[in-house]
Amino acid sequence: MANRGTAALVIACLLVAVTLADALPPVSPLVCTKVYGVQKRETCFAVARAEGITLKKFLRFNPNINCDNLFIGQWVCLAAFRA
Repeated sequence: MANRGTAALVIACLLVAVTLADALPPVSPLVCTKVYGVQKRETCFAVARAEGITLKKFLRFNPNINCDNLFIGQWVCLAAFRA
């Protein structure tokens, strides 16, 4: 009997979570306002530090970047705002 009650509670919690997720407003996309072409031997951290921004902010501006595989001439975003 307790297993049915637990299962029902889990299902109810999942339904609430899905309903709340659907109710959240969509996140506006970032619009990049400043770009930079990566140079030889640069890292994400080095580019962020040279620009005076944190690595966390740099990664937020470049969500799909692979910091382990930067290449010369790769464009990265250094400043952005929500549209």
